[in-house]
Amino acid sequence: MFKLFKNFNKKDFFIILIIIALIVGQVYLELKIPDYMSEITRLVETEGSKMSDILVQGGYMLLCALISLVSACIVGYLTSKTSATLSKRIRKKLFMKVQEFGMEEMKSFSVASLITRTTNDITQIEMFIAMGLQMLIKSPIMAVWAVCKILNKGIEWSIATGVALLILIVVIIILMILVIPNFKKVQKYIDDVNNVARENLKGIRVVHAYNAEEYEQEKFGQKNNNLTKIQMFNQKTMALMQPMMYLVMHALTLSIYIIGAFLIEDAIITAKIEVFSNMVVFSSYAMQVLMSFLMLTAIFIIYPRANVSAKRINEVLDTESSIKDGNVSKTDEKNIGTIEFKDVSFKYPDGQDYVLKDISFKVNKGETLAIIGGTGSGKSTLVNLIPRFYDATEGNIFVDGVNVKDYNSKYLYNKIGYVPQKAVLFKDTIENNIDYGENDNKKNSVSVKEAARIAQASEFIESIKGGYQDEISQSGTNLSGGQKQRISIARAIKKNPEIFIFDDSFSALDYKTDATLRSEIKKNYSDKTNIIVAQRVGTIMDADKILVLDEGKCVGLGTHKELLENCEVYKEIAYSQFREEELASE
Repeated sequence: MFKLFKNFNKKDFFIILIIIALIVGQVYLELKIPDYMSEITRLVETEGSKMSDILVQGGYMLLCALISLVSACIVGYLTSKTSATLSKRIRKKLFMKVQEFGMEEMKSFSVASLITRTTNDITQIEMFIAMGLQMLIKSPIMAVWAVCKILNKGIEWSIATGVALLILIVVIIILMILVIPNFKKVQKYIDDVNNVARENLKGIRVVHAYNAEEYEQEKFGQKNNNLTKIQMFNQKTMALMQPMMYLVMHALTLSIYIIGAFLIEDAIITAKIEVFSNMVVFSSYAMQVLMSFLMLTAIFIIYPRANVSAKRINEVLDTESSIKDGNVSKTDEKNIGTIEFKDVSFKYPDGQDYVLKDISFKVNKGETLAIIGGTGSGKSTLVNLIPRFYDATEGNIFVDGVNVKDYNSKYLYNKIGYVPQKAVLFKDTIENNIDYGENDNKKNSVSVKEAARIAQASEFIESIKGGYQDEISQSGTNLSGGQKQRISIARAIKKNPEIFIFDDSFSALDYKTDATLRSEIKKNYSDKTNIIVAQRVGTIMDADKILVLDEGKCVGLGTHKELLENCEVYKEIAYSQFREEELASE
């Protein structure tokens, strides 16, 4: 928890000092009111007292109450602002940290968990700071000050107050022992509910198509019931606090008056008024002491859950990315556009078996390397190693003659135009989706319309009512698979990078559009290096080199004709898509 307080700046600490000063003034005024009550009581009981004297004391009481109210309002505003500002900083820091993560770290935290940590967990911290700045400061000051004021008012009343406090503390300890262990479970169950809800909403079309509504309702219901049960237990247990508080407070007040009655009866006539006045004052101060402890109790109840949330937030913030940034931000012009794999092997951090084993090849500037193989052969994994989404387990990868591990990540990303297997579009205009991201090569980038034309997207974009300003819905659900792929390809073209990586990015296109698009790229970007992952032989047969993968191993590397002659795996794939005479004519 205290690690998060480092996010406070000097201005925040200055505001906290103002809050402390205001709270001290507030406590002083609140504890001054019983003194005026005592004086009013004395005046009422004293013969010959003037009404004007009583009204003056009453006026002082009202003035103290009014100033205390104004102070409380200012403190409430400042604490809310301070806590909201802190939560804003932590949320931003958490988001930026996640942005730095590699794929390995993203897999260690589920998306649902990261959403919970960025929202619910930070809300818990904000609530604790907002209440803590007031109660943690106010309650100890008020308790100590009030105790000091009642020390000499009567040992019997002090004993009664001590017993009441002891009962309250025992009840609080029992309740905390019952509830605190459940707070960590609550956050985990919120993760589970978020995960199931997200999964269901994302796959709503599949759910409907397979009539799986009841199954999904039961799955969500189970997670929801787990959260509800534990929350109900927590709330019911904590609900005992209020009746116990009122029981102890009223019992203490009654005890003070009963003890006071005996003390007044035993006192001499001249001392009866003083004892009565002390009883009134003591009862007020005793309530202040109890309320102070109850405020502390409220903080101790909130703190465990906030502490669990803080640990979950720090868990993300303290996670170091496995992808360490290098220092290289300049390369030799002679090696521009080259990619080389040297004895590269890779297995996922949580996996036992190698996904790729002993892969070696080199692609020169302006060449096209196609990668083909069966499902699960490691094609996407291989291309994901080039922009360092993962680091190779063994061996080295060179881009422009420099090991990718030595690159400054931003500089490396600027060299690459990456089109993922699944097109990712954002809720924004078509123009902004194509002209996405920052790029140091912005001056040399092509226009949005030119990129769309080369990607064969301009025709359908211009036929839409809003054209390039038309809004794309979240994840591009208002576009077809082929349209999403073409916008995603246009985004990479707009960047005008040294290297294009197309990870099965033509799969949703018809053969004619596929061929036209590749022809336009070749015509306009003949000096660019292309890496194409594909399942269709027709997409890759004109590539300069074709790499054939089978179970993570390179079983063939050459041209289309060479592989038809000497690579059985490639031959099987080719003959499964074309007749022998068609391949011969090609």
